[in-house]
Amino acid sequence: MFRFLKKENAAKELDRMIADINMNMQNNYKDAAQDGLREFEEKLSELIAQGTLRESQKASYISCLSRCNKNMIGKTTGNTVNSQDLIDKRQYL
Repeated sequence: MFRFLKKENAAKELDRMIADINMNMQNNYKDAAQDGLREFEEKLSELIAQGTLRESQKASYISCLSRCNKNMIGKTTGNTVNSQDLIDKRQYL
């Protein structure tokens, strides 16, 4: 009955997560940005599996995830390893 509210809340939550990731990247908080990106990816996968997002939203958030992953490459600190960087390197071995 109120499925549209659930979809709207899901989109707002993802938008908030994106804003947090962007803020952390701009403030050079690399670990926090990477953690936020992992959480965003998990939440996006969960919402896609549930069928909560419209097709246009799904495409938009997947595109955003891809851009964030590209921006995150090489922004590791300490012992943190960027999983996307490892995947890219494995393709060439």
